[in-house]
Amino acid sequence: MDRAAPSVAPGKSYPLGATFDGVGTNFAIFSEVAEQVELCLFDSAGHETRHVLPEETAHVHHGYLPGVGPGQRYGYRVHGPWRPAQGQRCNPDKLLLDPYGKAVDGALRWRRSVFGHQLGDESRASRSDSAPAMPRSVVVSPYFDWGNDRPPETPWHRTTVYELHVKGFTARHPAVPEELRGTYAGLATPAVVEHLVSLGVTAVELQPVHQFVHEQHLVERGLRNYWGYNSICYLAPHADYSSSGSLGQQVQEFKQLVKTLHAAGIEVLLDVVYNHTAEGDHRGPTLSFKGIDNAAYYRLSPEDPRFYVDYTGTGNTLNVRHPHVLQLLMDSLRYWVTEMHVDGFRFDLAASLARTLHEVDRLSAFFDIIQQDPVISQVKLIAEPWDVGEGGYQVGNFPPLWSEWNGQYRDCVRDYWRGRDRTLPELAYRLTGSSDLYGQGGRRPWASVNFVTCHDGFSLADLVSYNEKHNEANGEGNRDGEDHNRSWNCGVEGPTDDPAVLALRRRQVRNFLATLFLSQGVPMLLSGDEIGRTQRGNNNAYCQDNEISWLDWAHADEALADFTRRLAALRNSHPVFRRPRWFQGRPLHGEGVSDIAWFSPEGREMSDADWQVSFAKTIGLFLNGAALPPSSLHGQSANDDSFFLVLNAHWEPVEFTLPGERFGVGWSYVLDTAREDQPFVPEGSIKLGACAHFAVESRSLVVLTRP
Repeated sequence: MDRAAPSVAPGKSYPLGATFDGVGTNFAIFSEVAEQVELCLFDSAGHETRHVLPEETAHVHHGYLPGVGPGQRYGYRVHGPWRPAQGQRCNPDKLLLDPYGKAVDGALRWRRSVFGHQLGDESRASRSDSAPAMPRSVVVSPYFDWGNDRPPETPWHRTTVYELHVKGFTARHPAVPEELRGTYAGLATPAVVEHLVSLGVTAVELQPVHQFVHEQHLVERGLRNYWGYNSICYLAPHADYSSSGSLGQQVQEFKQLVKTLHAAGIEVLLDVVYNHTAEGDHRGPTLSFKGIDNAAYYRLSPEDPRFYVDYTGTGNTLNVRHPHVLQLLMDSLRYWVTEMHVDGFRFDLAASLARTLHEVDRLSAFFDIIQQDPVISQVKLIAEPWDVGEGGYQVGNFPPLWSEWNGQYRDCVRDYWRGRDRTLPELAYRLTGSSDLYGQGGRRPWASVNFVTCHDGFSLADLVSYNEKHNEANGEGNRDGEDHNRSWNCGVEGPTDDPAVLALRRRQVRNFLATLFLSQGVPMLLSGDEIGRTQRGNNNAYCQDNEISWLDWAHADEALADFTRRLAALRNSHPVFRRPRWFQGRPLHGEGVSDIAWFSPEGREMSDADWQVSFAKTIGLFLNGAALPPSSLHGQSANDDSFFLVLNAHWEPVEFTLPGERFGVGWSYVLDTAREDQPFVPEGSIKLGACAHFAVESRSLVVLTRP
């Protein structure tokens, strides 16, 4: 290690991070408590050279080094108070990643030296140098040929979201070159893009791609943090997903992925984890924020600042009340939009970002600043509307700009198709956009991001195959993961050769998919559900970076994939399934019938008494395609086809009677999930007249159309 003479030019305090200007690099880092900040440069052999940043402006330490350019590895050492009892944890023996670093090279090695305190005595600072065990931040080139890249800007009500994992989606894909599997480049290959387009996907929601860390307890068990909800650098794309290198190449490769998907009409949404970092609680490592300005970056216990407030279940919570933390989050969001061209974000445990002191406040500073931001307010924003703290379940309570993962949709639809009593009244809300949750305050049906499955929990194939979780591979004695899954195994737990059980499972999968794509709101499909992906009953596969989680393309259910494609095409072809405004439930001008109507199996409109029949599991739904709102048409005729849906979750067939001629003289079958070989019925092959009686098979969904 060399301590270079303090010959660094003063540079500028803005922008934060390492900024290459074509001649040299400006370095700037915030710390209110730092007495001195050393910039540490590393060569390819790991040799370290230190430079003291010569200037401080408004708590930002900065300096400029000519001749330093892209590919340069670096980190910081912060000199300042070590007083854990007052929440201060500066320790210059610990190399720190740049919170604004745009790339990271190398992996964290779990050594005693990466802890700021002495193991066994948390009050005393560790004096061992952590640099040999630490990854390094990297100076990157800001230049990239975007060509004529344009964001697709798909309206919310025409959006179909596909949640996927960058590595797991292509790790076993036979049409992706082996050297590209599991990478950003692999996700941009023609076979992958063609699959997404064929499904009608308009937006991919990528599980975390911010640089993240594999927790010590997982590494010691031979596991890894597969999902990636353990961020450490909010501006750096995760280096392990790069096929081309980690000295800035990951940035270029990610940009190429976005450019490729945009050319196919697909938006890119990022699942972002701004609620906590990988540094854990007071027993965790010192990797970045802790050693820079612990009390600024984290919410500390007001009673004892040695400890952290934890609304996330991970040991710490970011202090979004602090202006510099808010700045980091906003700078990160703007960077991903303006420099990386992403189209929106899904905020993990978003309720934690809305907390003022303890209560969740939807008008907190974080949401205020997003509302007025000219960049972020114009992209798609999705909240996971809960955290693990008291009062953290906030479905329906986010501001008008936001859409939300609708956990109540997931729970209700699962309950209905497994045959639970007293579900029809809530099901009606869930099918029509959840106006009970989002119908006030200027929100629209697209505020509801509907899903049956997501990365967290059972896959769709497992939802119909397991009553209980089977997480033994996680090494936690099957104690982790959700216990109340609202699943039903169709009579046998796990794998079976029983043809009746297998047929029922396939039908239930079709029921779930049809319900999802024909509901108002924004459908979100979990990647692999369309090809029958199983996790062998594991409902918490966060640490399974292996064949438990990776998509098994060799055994893809092609019939199910085709069914899903046709469902997506049905939705995309008919605006009545994706209205931008709420149903009114009133007769339309010149029609004499409402825009929506509900029917009992006897063919009469549902009465208040019908809704209260506890054991009722069959319902008919009329969707009037006439006189749709102009904003839903996009060049299509103002008169869409009308549809009649019948959902039957009863364990026996039900005879259903169609309504009278006022609602339609003739009807044709479109879809019947009970038809194993041909669920989409050939056009015009099965026709019914007004008031016709017809049988609806047990546990099935039927769609009829009236042109």
